[in-house]
Amino acid sequence: MVLAPHEPYDSGMDEAAIKNLLVDVRAKRRTVDQAVAQLRHLPFEDLGFAKVDHHRAIRCGFPEVIYCEGKTTEQIVAIAGKRLAGGGNLLATRANPNVARTVRRRFRKAIYNPTARTLTVRQQPPAPARAFVAVVCAGTSDLPVAEEARETCEIMDQPTRKFYDVGVAGIHRLLAHSAELQQAGAVVVCAGMEGALASVVGGLVCCPVIGVPTSIGYGASFGGIAPLLTMLNSCAAGVSVVNIDNGFGGGYIAALIARGAPPEAESGE
Repeated sequence: MVLAPHEPYDSGMDEAAIKNLLVDVRAKRRTVDQAVAQLRHLPFEDLGFAKVDHHRAIRCGFPEVIYCEGKTTEQIVAIAGKRLAGGGNLLATRANPNVARTVRRRFRKAIYNPTARTLTVRQQPPAPARAFVAVVCAGTSDLPVAEEARETCEIMDQPTRKFYDVGVAGIHRLLAHSAELQQAGAVVVCAGMEGALASVVGGLVCCPVIGVPTSIGYGASFGGIAPLLTMLNSCAAGVSVVNIDNGFGGGYIAALIARGAPPEAESGE
């Protein structure tokens, strides 16, 4: 069916949508002018308070993520609407319950994880994955950061396996999972206190380990500075580190790594 001249274009197009548009032009289901109208807002769309980056999925492999802290609920809803118009998936981080309620009323497919404080909307089926990401968490208090990492991996089409409450104070809990951890394409380790768990995991696996220091701990942990420094000084060569409480950043990097995991690092699922 040919798009009528007065019909609005969809912003937020991903790579698949652009390919479909070009196929339509070649098949003469759309005119060149209609294709240009659809692509007019592809680089970014200026909403006045935000410039929505519609091109990011093509450049970086995943659409722009909404960081909710500091934004009004109305701004978040407006950005989400523009992002979802092209049929892609959505991730919003650090969303409080009030924001979540409003977004879920507006977008019925939105799912809220109150522990991670993430909102996700899946409009595209998951792409096949070659490997899983192991999300390792030292203690229950670190769960919000670990869950943010896990939700990020999952919406980026990378399956995860959870290894929670396996801190070094009871290291036998971690060692019981050594064989399964060694099958992962990447590992995210979330830990507070002194942050030693990342080094221990790094000594068990052959894949990259992303350490995520958390702000959990008593006074001398200095709000996450102590585990950050421990992870930065890790003697395990395969450990890299993101910022304090940055579960999103750790999960994002792990998902990118797992996409390129070798065939022997299969998910088995």
